[in-house]
Amino acid sequence: QVRLVESGGGSVQAGGSLRLSCTYSDTRYCMGWFRQAPGKGREAVATLSGTGGQTYYRDSVKGRFTIDRDYERKTLHLQMNNLKPDDSAMYYCAVAPGTYCDPYSAQYGSWGQGTQVTVST
Repeated sequence: QVRLVESGGGSVQAGGSLRLSCTYSDTRYCMGWFRQAPGKGREAVATLSGTGGQTYYRDSVKGRFTIDRDYERKTLHLQMNNLKPDDSAMYYCAVAPGTYCDPYSAQYGSWGQGTQVTVST
């Protein structure tokens, strides 16, 4: 079984920052952040390998978002800077088995409950 708990979402004005957190119960898995806005499908935001040496970012967040992992606290983070209204969505932490962790290679099928991010103008 996989246990994932997200936190850190909230409401912020454009240009602001948020830091999302996800606690997990195991190691040596691919992990990532996905998001889903109303009326849209779920999309990958960023992923990280089990060792933290491989990252993926979708083009629209590259340079603004940073994914990182705290192994001592077993916590995954997503630092979100210069937020835009298009970033508004429910953000989910996810886990996948395997070595290649980009969303095109790994099968992310285990999800947390999500944390809401709302960015206003």
